[in-house]
Amino acid sequence: VNTGATTNLAGNVTLGASGKTITVPAGATITNNGTQTGFGGANTPYFEANMSATQTLSDATWTKLNYNTEVFDSASAYDTSNYRFTPQTAGKYFCYLQVVFDAQALDVYHRSRASIVKNGSFYKRQIHDNYDNYYGYATTGYISAVIDFNGSSDYIEAYGYFDLTSGTGRINSGNESIFGAYKIIEW
Repeated sequence: VNTGATTNLAGNVTLGASGKTITVPAGATITNNGTQTGFGGANTPYFEANMSATQTLSDATWTKLNYNTEVFDSASAYDTSNYRFTPQTAGKYFCYLQVVFDAQALDVYHRSRASIVKNGSFYKRQIHDNYDNYYGYATTGYISAVIDFNGSSDYIEAYGYFDLTSGTGRINSGNESIFGAYKIIEW
């Protein structure tokens, strides 16, 4: 038993044995100046996707957003054909959606909406109303939410809604509009 004295140990040291618990009392400090392995956690699975091209939306209609290009996908859990994230690991996930709505200077922009949809139902929504009815404006909708997934069938999708006086608006592509999520480490 070490009562606070400094001891230099050379080589590997094993504390405890399989099935045993090592308790660090309150007030004690653990200092790590080396490499840690075997504890902590990883924020996996995770993904981020964007659009390879702009997407035109029908006026004042909720539309699934076509995030068809993976930036990264640690567990192949994002479907680029159905634009859907279905993690096969249960837990809480930090989910985010950024949508750039662009009226293309063609018409009067009234309002935009963005939503993260879980299992076919609206989960979180962002609302932007442009009461001044400006021409040619673009706006960015951003949503973040912590969502609990069952690890087998729960999924999320991104939807948008853009209301113009007439004509159509679009969703900008590339790194302007992104959709992603990562698992939160739970202790």
